[in-house]
Amino acid sequence: MRIIPLGTSSGKPTLNRNVSATAVVGEGEWWLFDCGEATQIQIARAGLSPHKLVGIFITHLHGDHFNGLPGLLSTMALDKRERELIIVGPPGIRDYLDLLGRLRILFINYSLRVRELSPEYFTDRLQELVYESAKYTVVTRPLDHRIFALGYRIEEKMKPGRFDVDKARELGIPVGPLYSKLQSGEEITLVDGRVIHPLQVLGPPRPGKSVSYCLDTRPCENAVVLARDVDWLIYEATYTREFIEEARQYGHSTAAQAAMTARESNARHLLITHFSSRYPDAWPLLEEARNIFPETTMAEDLMEIDV
Repeated sequence: MRIIPLGTSSGKPTLNRNVSATAVVGEGEWWLFDCGEATQIQIARAGLSPHKLVGIFITHLHGDHFNGLPGLLSTMALDKRERELIIVGPPGIRDYLDLLGRLRILFINYSLRVRELSPEYFTDRLQELVYESAKYTVVTRPLDHRIFALGYRIEEKMKPGRFDVDKARELGIPVGPLYSKLQSGEEITLVDGRVIHPLQVLGPPRPGKSVSYCLDTRPCENAVVLARDVDWLIYEATYTREFIEEARQYGHSTAAQAAMTARESNARHLLITHFSSRYPDAWPLLEEARNIFPETTMAEDLMEIDV
């Protein structure tokens, strides 16, 4: 898996930062978290194929997180997209897209599945599975912003154990397609009639990679849960600690609070993003976070991180 920040600015774009959007790239598919203005241009610059995009996950309905959605959807229609696309987010997205369609501003000629989750939906449940494929899942929980907002966690499913080539040779398994069958969990039968089970040549199953995305939010328990033992926590760091009261008022977090969330959740790495335009250079935010959580990286537009 790879993480590609497509926009790292809070509220409005700057000359060096676009507004919020992050791509997480898996095997044969990728997912977009938030879709601020001009995200489709950043997607092109990142060399990502829109045809492999399977889901767009919106945190909340502030413009810097979804104003780029109609343009991206329209471009995929122009490009004759055929694959179904899933959109997940708070209530209002469907009405917004329907209105643009009635005004003939937006035209979509492919299957679009929109799923809206309201605060009431979480009255009797803590978490919701919103996407699943053969290899990946995405779950969501509410966060703590000025308006209703969602955080997400994408996780690779358990992977087979490592293939023991020496053991396979001892068992007389010929190199070739039979190795692949065993690695994919299939039993095989050798020419001498012996049946070989995958567990005879595979180590214990391995946990997949995981990424959590929490923007915009005050520090909250659900962010900690979404980030529990995650490989990479992508978390907002809108302000430095001297603006902690402003952060609380507007439903955001400081870099120090992002770092404390990473530490409390036992995340392996923290990627801070969503920087206020008052910081032309975000190094003060990085320094503040690293003083608490050393494994912190400062997001930059179009950088690539291997998970």
